[in-house]
Parts: sequence; C-alpha cells; structure tokens
Amino acid sequence: DVQLQASGGGLVQAGGSLRLSCITSGFTSDDYAIGWFRQAPGKEREGVSCISNSDGSTYYADSVKGRFTISRDNAKNTVYLQMNSLKPEDTAVYYCAASNLYTGPDKYGYDYWGQGTQVTVSS
Repeated sequence: DVQLQASGGGLVQAGGSLRLSCITSGFTSDDYAIGWFRQAPGKEREGVSCISNSDGSTYYADSVKGRFTISRDNAKNTVYLQMNSLKPEDTAVYYCAASNLYTGPDKYGYDYWGQGTQVTVSS
C-alpha cells in the first residue's frame, strides 16, 4: 500500500527556514519521482520542486529557485524540501506526491499524494 506522509510545516517569520519531510512507504523511494506542491487559499495547486527517479534531475519553480532545495535519502525513504529565506507568499499547504514516471511539475502526472502540511510565513 503506497503511502506518503508530509511533515515539518509550521509558522515562521519572513526570512526564516523550514525543512519539510516526505516519508514514503509501500515502495522503494528511489523507484518513484517525488514532487512537492503547494496550494494557497483560492489558488490552484502548483508544482514547487520535483526530483526524478531516473537520473536525480530536479525542477524548481521560478518563485523558489535559489531558496528551496529538494533532496532524497533513499535509506530513510524520505524526500526533503529545505526552504530558506521564506516569504509571506510561500504561505500554503504543502503536499508531496509520487509518480513512477517523472513528469516534472505536472500535478496530473502524480498518482499518490500525501496529506498536506501547513506552512505559514508571517511578515
């Protein structure tokens, strides 16, 4: 049974940092591409960062380039999203998702989703 569990969200001041974790079970972590998505109130869910299962290539949305870093620890079946220099516009519910075929930030390409974790950045 494929499951993903996202954690690590919280309330942080602008300029602060958080590290989100996505713990996977039911499959070998590196067999799947993992994406981080976020959804702010009244907005569509958008791709933030993704990591391929084939060559480890990564994607970052323009809005987070240089501030966020995605990484995976296959031994722990965990994918991380390190978020630095957080801005109020980063406030959203963050989700991780898995796909056995890397499709980058296309949310429709992901088959499995974890529950969200709330990130709130105060100004």
